[in-house]
Amino acid sequence: MPKDTRHHHSAEQKVAILREHLIDRVPVSDVCEKHKLQPSVFYYWQKQFFENGAAAFAAPNSRATREQQKQAARIEHLEARIARKDTVIAELSEELVIAKKEAGDL
Repeated sequence: MPKDTRHHHSAEQKVAILREHLIDRVPVSDVCEKHKLQPSVFYYWQKQFFENGAAAFAAPNSRATREQQKQAARIEHLEARIARKDTVIAELSEELVIAKKEAGDL
């Protein structure tokens, strides 16, 4: 007997499926049968949903968000410094090659 094909559900679909049980009070067995899910998959989604649910209530200017913004600004600053250093190194290398050519070393 061939295995059923895997179904890939979007985040919105997963929430809608969980809602059927949590809000509409449809038994897990009925929800799983309707959507062709293993109960273990349903309970895994439910666990993820509750573990990550706090993110929905996080303030947009929370400390974590400010830290991410600081890190992004620092990364941008360091990348600009590296680009400037690369430019200086390229210019100095070019001058060195020219100087060696003029001195007859190349």
